[in-house]
Amino acid sequence: MKNLCITFFALLIVSCTPSKEQVDLIVLNGNVYTVDDSFSKTEAFAIKEGKFIFIGTNKEVQELYEAKNIVDAGGKTVVPGLIDAHCHFYRLGENQQAVDLVGTSSFSEVLERVQAFQTENKKEFIYGRGWDQNDWEVKEFPTKKEVDELYPDTPIAIERIDGHAYLVNQKALDLAGITNETVAVGGEIVKINGALTGVLVDGPMGLIDAIIPKPSKKTMIAALKDAERIAFENGLTTVNDAGLPREVIELIDSLQQSGDLKIRLYAMIANYPENLDYYLTKGILKTDRLNVRSVKVYGDGALGSRGAVMKTPYSDKEHHFGAMVTPVDEIESLAHRIAATEFQMNTHAIGDSANIVVLRAYKKALKGKEDRRWKVEHAQILSTPDFDYFEDGIIPSVQPTHATSDMYWAEDRIGADRMPGAYAFKTLLDKAGMVALGTDFPVEQVSPFYTFYAAVARKDLKGYPEEGFQMNDALTREEALKGMTIWAAYSNFEEDEKGSIEVGKMADFVILDKDIMTVPEEETPNIKPEQVFISGEKMN
Repeated sequence: MKNLCITFFALLIVSCTPSKEQVDLIVLNGNVYTVDDSFSKTEAFAIKEGKFIFIGTNKEVQELYEAKNIVDAGGKTVVPGLIDAHCHFYRLGENQQAVDLVGTSSFSEVLERVQAFQTENKKEFIYGRGWDQNDWEVKEFPTKKEVDELYPDTPIAIERIDGHAYLVNQKALDLAGITNETVAVGGEIVKINGALTGVLVDGPMGLIDAIIPKPSKKTMIAALKDAERIAFENGLTTVNDAGLPREVIELIDSLQQSGDLKIRLYAMIANYPENLDYYLTKGILKTDRLNVRSVKVYGDGALGSRGAVMKTPYSDKEHHFGAMVTPVDEIESLAHRIAATEFQMNTHAIGDSANIVVLRAYKKALKGKEDRRWKVEHAQILSTPDFDYFEDGIIPSVQPTHATSDMYWAEDRIGADRMPGAYAFKTLLDKAGMVALGTDFPVEQVSPFYTFYAAVARKDLKGYPEEGFQMNDALTREEALKGMTIWAAYSNFEEDEKGSIEVGKMADFVILDKDIMTVPEEETPNIKPEQVFISGEKMN
């Protein structure tokens, strides 16, 4: 009887002990920055069906949940999935199939890389990308002379690193029908003493684009997979692709639906008539991995190729103001057309003149409309009074590494008087209440940790300048991390589903090898993402 009673009470205790809930993944022993409203820290969380369902201490999680899959973070830092708020994801993948010209220190090196590529690949049309004359001893645009000599019968188009200039040979010019009489619309056909140099800036590049052979579906898929691999290697879980045609968007959607592409994309549709006619009529396309609700418009060109539009002439080129890629009246009409839909307008603006054109168009089109979150992509150089426009709900989407790439020559381009309004991230933050941070890769490197370092330290990877570049516009570490997580998510209308580690949000997070908030400043660009998770699934 005594043994029977003991057994009975034991069973009673077991039956009264609450059973643990089975979940898909538990993460313990983390130095977790949640990036919630209070920027709180914790050490553990549980994930079920791809979402965070509990966040707390190790003890709390272990008492309430159990899982076959447990990750011991070992005290390492955990942050929300990192978002690149402005990049060219598909172009990065395309570049893996082309001549890589990034980091070339001279035009001779460019030619050497082209020759090595062509010897191995024997392309009928040679395409490459990544040269930057500002990195060369002779900081002038190259000409087609040597390219014509090397490839008189094979068309070649090599693109400047910012995507705003081509160098092409005579064969490509002939195929595109470009002559001395061709009118340059929205850019420049560069000539010396009346002769074509082979350099095309902004608008006329479209004539070359029309003759570049279209990639096969197999090649497009390979490009997307290559870009995804690189993104995961760098700790990214969401990327904002700044300008895609319908064909690529639909391929991305199909690959995501089949599980062949895991990364999340915020896809800005390229400003082509066929894209606008289709998507603005169809409406927002939203899945758990794809969000199509914005239009990417080019206001002007880039500063490095002197295509950015300035209010007064360039300091290093008399009578030159840059050129609008999209005419002013067209920007205004586009703004009104897009404002009549649920779509967001995201406009590239580098120069002070282009920025004010865009900001005025936004203000006029959005009158009486609330929470539209339209973005100015780059917002790179502004006149002091024009910053006030960002107080009206316009979001600056900026790329900190542009500042540290351009700082060596920017003042030569625009003069000392305009520098206080250049790369002014803190000023933009104070006006707008947030900044969305990106890289513009492949214009810059993919690493979000370079973004973080450039935003906070305002130095290049060699630690120059010692005191930092225009440090009054540096961001704090907390602001920089928010810019790559919750603020970037907000700029995409996705703050309720990502951007922080909170209950109910998608379980996107990254485990880092160093504490991004406390590691010595000079070590931040060397941080490595050891594990990357999307919806609780490990990606690397």
